[in-house]
This record gives sequence, structure tokens and C-alpha cells, in this order.
Amino acid sequence: MSSDSLVPETNVLAIASHVVHGYVGNTMAAFVMQVLGCEVAALNTVQFSNHTGYGQLKGTKSSAQEILDIYEGLKQSYLTDFDVMLSGYAPSAESVEAIGSIARDLRLKGTMKPGSFFWVLDPVMGDEGQIYVNEDVIPVYKNLIRDADLIIPNLFEAELLSDTKITSLSSLSAAIATLHQIHRIPHIIITSVNFSSSPLTISIVGSTARADLSPRLFKIDVPSIDCVFSGTGDMFAALTVVRFRQAASTAGLRGTRSWVSPDEVGATQLPLAKAAEQVMASMHTVLEKTKVARDEALEGMLELDHESRKLRVRRTKAAEVRIVRNLADLRESTVVWRAEGLGLDNGNEVEDGKERLE
Repeated sequence: MSSDSLVPETNVLAIASHVVHGYVGNTMAAFVMQVLGCEVAALNTVQFSNHTGYGQLKGTKSSAQEILDIYEGLKQSYLTDFDVMLSGYAPSAESVEAIGSIARDLRLKGTMKPGSFFWVLDPVMGDEGQIYVNEDVIPVYKNLIRDADLIIPNLFEAELLSDTKITSLSSLSAAIATLHQIHRIPHIIITSVNFSSSPLTISIVGSTARADLSPRLFKIDVPSIDCVFSGTGDMFAALTVVRFRQAASTAGLRGTRSWVSPDEVGATQLPLAKAAEQVMASMHTVLEKTKVARDEALEGMLELDHESRKLRVRRTKAAEVRIVRNLADLRESTVVWRAEGLGLDNGNEVEDGKERLE
């Protein structure tokens, strides 16, 4: 493995769910960060047999106090020298508040050293118009996101956080501007973006705020893959931790608050954009190979009752991300899809100096 593919020495606190079987939550994120060179302390918010895609599960949820107790144990043993915190699924509003208090405590420790602590927040609340947490979680996240350095909501979650109905790149730009300006979030990446009637591509849209909190918008389009995967959001977040820390180091920003580039750096040259290009390259390759393996595993099953629970389980298991078998694609990725600068002029989209109607 090339030394260039390794993140600078990094200690990460990862707070998310855990499953015994499959790759979602910390089972995915901790593994990805570890194989790319991070030291990861995994604090699990739930302990489940498997993820919800199987239609049933068994397990337990950690209370807010249990989450805080584990962190307090780390503090008492002087084990909280974390450079980055990555937080994902939390089972309750109280758990989200507990995670926020942990992040603020870690931030306080690094007050005298700008850039020494960085919080990546994945505000897991729902997707495709469906909320799958209690609704009292939403206002807690709204109050909390101003403490994060980078948030990674999907399109639906971005709507909830910004109170903006997102139906186009123009309204998406407005939502990002709101998150920058009202909540003062330095970095944002919104995933699962597709305003086209065609399912052939899917996009991410990201931005790093300027000093005046205006956005520097970029977009990356990749071909969509006709398969339902679980854990891809956790994979994206974990890869982003690694690649953004690398890119910030290369740009000499790790001693800068929130690793924010000077205003003269354009959208496509932002470390966040460069990191996202690598993330999308690795993910797409791994998921393509997962799709091939899934199709091979499902050959001969079509004669089964398509509504049967057993077939659902087999299909879900066959689509588990083949992360272990494809480590090389995590470590060494060939960037194919580049970030495009995205500006808006009178409601029209402007990409690479060309204007087109949405």
C-alpha cells in the first residue's frame, strides 16, 4: 500500500450504531477508517443483530447516560486525545444531545490549537421523505449543527435542517446558504441528489463557506447503480474523514480553524472537493463490484416466491457491501468524476462558465 493512501496519524472517536452482521454504522465506518490508517475508538449507540433491511432485528439501544458514561470512562483513563469525531445514528433526542456535549467537550480541549479537533456530523434522521427517528430529534439537530465542522445530510435531511423545500439546484443552493449563514457551518456535503427524471446519475453537492459565510458550491455526478445497498452513508462519511484530513494536510490547513481555505480558493480546488472526488471514486468501484457479486449470488433464486420473507433476507444479504474483499479500491482509487463549480445566476444554473435553465 502506498504511503500516499494513508491518512496522517489520526485518532478518531466514532459514535454510531453497531450490527453483528453486515456493514452499517460503526461496523462500516470504523473498519474503513482503520484500514486507511486511523486509530478508531468506536462508541456504539445501539447493538443490533443486523440492520433494518432484513425486516427484523434483535438488540439493545444505548441510553444517553450510557453513552456519556463510556465517554467519562475514556476521560478518566486519559484516552480522549481525539483529532476527529465522526457521529452518526443516535436512537433518541437525548442521545443526540449527549453526543453534542461530547463534541463540545473535545472542542474545548483544543481551544488553544485551531484545527486540532474536527467534528464530522452525519445527522441521521430519514431519507426519501420518510423520517425514521422520533420527530423530537429534528430540533435537537438544528440546535447542534452549528457546533460541527462538516455536516453530511442527505437531500431530505438537508430540507429538515434548513427548513427549505428542495426541488432544484437553485433551492438546494439556498438551503446550503442558509446552513452556512444561519447555522455558521463551515463545510457541507449533501448526498443523494437527483432532480432529473432519469435515474442514470446521482450527485453530491458540497460547499466550503467563505469568510462572509457565502457558499463555494461544487457538484460531482456519478452513474447510479441499480441496487439497494445499506451502509453507504456510513462508508461515505468514513472515507470523507480520511480523504478530507489528507487534503487539508496537503493544503497546509490543519492548523486553521475548521480547515477552511482562503476565499481565493475556488470551489473545484477546495480540499473538500478534492476529497469528495476520491471518496466517490472508491465508493463507486466497491459498489459496482458488490452489484456483480450480488447478481451472481441471486442466480437461481427467481423461482422462489418474490414476496417470501426468505427471499427478502437472501436479497438483502447478497447486497451487503463487499468492503472486506475490495480493500485495494478503498486505498487506491482512480478519480474519474471531477467536481464541477456550481454557481447560480437569476435562478439559472451555471456550470463551468455555461448557463442552462434548470
